Amino acid sequence: MAHTIRRLYSSIPIPSSPSAPSIASQFFAKAHSQPPSTQSQLLDANQLQRLSATLSRTQLSRSLPENGTPLPPCYHLAYFTPSQVEEELGRDGTDTTFNPPRPFTRRMWAGGELEWPVPGKGVLGLRVGQQVTETTKLVSAVGKRTGAGEEMVVVGVEKEYNNSEGVALIDRRNWIFRPEITEPQAPAARPAEVPLPSGPHTRDFTQTPVSLFRFSALTFNAHKIHYDRAWCREVEGHRDLVVHGPLNLINIVDFWRDVRGGNASPKKITYRATRPLYAGERYRIVMGDEKDGVTEARIVDCYGGVGMLGRIESF
Repeated sequence: MAHTIRRLYSSIPIPSSPSAPSIASQFFAKAHSQPPSTQSQLLDANQLQRLSATLSRTQLSRSLPENGTPLPPCYHLAYFTPSQVEEELGRDGTDTTFNPPRPFTRRMWAGGELEWPVPGKGVLGLRVGQQVTETTKLVSAVGKRTGAGEEMVVVGVEKEYNNSEGVALIDRRNWIFRPEITEPQAPAARPAEVPLPSGPHTRDFTQTPVSLFRFSALTFNAHKIHYDRAWCREVEGHRDLVVHGPLNLINIVDFWRDVRGGNASPKKITYRATRPLYAGERYRIVMGDEKDGVTEARIVDCYGGVGMLGRIESF
């Protein structure tokens, strides 16, 4: 595997009274002046089999998938993992390759969109056994405020995946960076439970510490909110381990494929994470019927909160 990876914030000066817009502007100017980063990887069968086992997708987990097996939509998220040594990670364990400068270092996955090329143009999708190159570039960095008035920086990156036939996938991701925690936060109280909503198609989940650990291991994600309960409760103020945003996205798309038929392939997916979902707590994917080639989906927890919104466009 070849890597070209940079720490994009190391030489950016921090103002004496840093604000989100000024830091975002300086960060973007510095990062945008540098060439995209690239890494190449063989899409090996072992990773696909183990991800399928983690997701309880038995068809691909019973035996090692053969070369040429299509990678299900969004399963690329378990490949092209970060490669920083531990000393370069953030205090919370996150990869810092695209971090803005301090104090905006506390990262959360906010959402994004994925696009696949139109079939029939000679480009096959990602498949086991292919050598694929991921090219990543920073496309935006914007200072904003939350509804509660807290400053944050929203960073957008675009990842392009090329196989021997050309561009197989474009993945645009947005991350929110909030100020680092200087004082431990008290864990949030658990709300009162309410009935899960109904809908045309539903699927229920309760993630466990084991499922979150396995997904973190496969994606080489050392973010402590996914495996360190003490960090969650005693530092960041979460009431339990946080379910990965990419894991929720994959589960939405897998459910869509099961409703449409296992070989269904999306044209475009747009999604947005709206609030944390936690291990040990029930939540439900509620999916509507397809209308004009578009399927709407949402994840609702057992307290009535919406954790993720998704929109899937079919070819």
